[in-house]
Amino acid sequence: MAFNFGGAANSASLSGTGFGAATTTSAPTGFGFGSGGTGAFGGFGTTTTAGGNSFSFSTPSNTGASLFGNTQSKGFGFSSALGTSGALGGAGLGFGGFGGIQPAQNQPGGLFNQQASQSSQLFNTASALSAPSVLNDERDSILARWNQLQAFWGVGKGYYSSSTPPVEFSPENPFCRFKAVGYSCVPDVKDEDGLVALALNKKEADVRCQQQQLVESMHKVLGGNPTLTVNVEGVRALPDDQTEMIIYLVERSPNGTSKRVPASTLYSYMEQMNVKSVLQQLGVIMAVSRTALTPAQLKQLLQNPPAGVDPIIWEQAKVDNPDPEKLIPVPMVGFKELLRRLKFQDQMNKQHQTRVDIISNDISVLQRNQATTAAKITQYKRKLMDLSHRVLQVLIKQEVQRKSGYAIQLDEEHLRVQLETIQSELNAPTQFKGRLNELMSQIRMQNHFGAVRSEERYRVDADLLREIRQHLKHQQEGLSHLISVIKDDLDDIKTIEDELHDSVHGRSSKLS
Repeated sequence: MAFNFGGAANSASLSGTGFGAATTTSAPTGFGFGSGGTGAFGGFGTTTTAGGNSFSFSTPSNTGASLFGNTQSKGFGFSSALGTSGALGGAGLGFGGFGGIQPAQNQPGGLFNQQASQSSQLFNTASALSAPSVLNDERDSILARWNQLQAFWGVGKGYYSSSTPPVEFSPENPFCRFKAVGYSCVPDVKDEDGLVALALNKKEADVRCQQQQLVESMHKVLGGNPTLTVNVEGVRALPDDQTEMIIYLVERSPNGTSKRVPASTLYSYMEQMNVKSVLQQLGVIMAVSRTALTPAQLKQLLQNPPAGVDPIIWEQAKVDNPDPEKLIPVPMVGFKELLRRLKFQDQMNKQHQTRVDIISNDISVLQRNQATTAAKITQYKRKLMDLSHRVLQVLIKQEVQRKSGYAIQLDEEHLRVQLETIQSELNAPTQFKGRLNELMSQIRMQNHFGAVRSEERYRVDADLLREIRQHLKHQQEGLSHLISVIKDDLDDIKTIEDELHDSVHGRSSKLS
């Protein structure tokens, strides 16, 4: 993944991870939280009129609904709350102010006034960096270099004229070098789903324990209307001991049907000052409406680079987008933003690792269950075979009892001949019986090999000992028979020798 760095003075595209190696996020419904104050989520549409504690579905009278008309946000900025989890969405376009830009009052010029203000700010910044006229001597060149250093770092004040106030250098200025572009997931939820994410300054365990009390308290904050029900979509942990809780509101009509309150309506009501103060007492730090962008809004957002981001870098980031359908480029300004994204990435990695551990444990349990089931199946097969043999023996006895007194039929004679043939083949020494005896001996030896080695004295199975005795007996009988044959042969040879000796003596006596 490539990240782009540099300001107007250095618009080269650097590849590799480098500074600000923010990886693509994996949670499309994530929720990012900024570290700023009221300006961190500008552009979501804040309501300035308070309507008491009764919940109303009417549109507030003074709400910044979109950045295409009268808004409360300066330009097409990204909030620092747009984190690695891809927290996109709001009452209007849903991206809010970028970095430390504070929300302004309603302006009749809308986007055109914002562009003119940005042009004037850029001109003053360029004057402070290139040609300040404060002391009107050679010291102005040193001041220009100092202003350049502050602008590159993104902090400090740039003096360029003795009659005008200095320029505030923030990380959002175009010359700041500590910038990069990452990617966040675009939410796919609709406004009709009514999902609003709340950031709570509490641990996940505490939120889960107090979930019912929080739901009841929020229901009271929303007016306590019996036709409204607060539901929790999900709860997950965030860095710095914070927790995200996603809620939605269901309205029941008198005829029995129910529908969800739109997310923009619920968010606008929560942004009212009196309601917001009560939610802060409950531990709610921030609220974000989960609303997907329309294709027109997404196109308009991509065509206009965020404030302080070089257009060349922004265009390169759009080209390097690994998945334009699901991901959107997000600027990262300063070390705090990089650290915040890193924390969210670590948190997501921990959640993924936890899920992988759970899956691994489930796989281990399933493997043990599979081994136990396979052993039981083998046992049941063996038991079935024994029962089948017993049933067969019963059928044999029953058939013998039934056929007693009758002559042997032709098919029975054929079966008898076949059985005798099989029996003779099995009893042949060089056929199956000898092999079966050898296999049985090896199996018994292997079964008792471990037990024999672990003991001091050797033990032999009774069946195996009986077979050994029988084998030795046969060997002894064979040897005895061989000895008797040898003895008979020796007797015969002696008889022959005696006869030959007698015949020789007889001949010699006749000759004499």
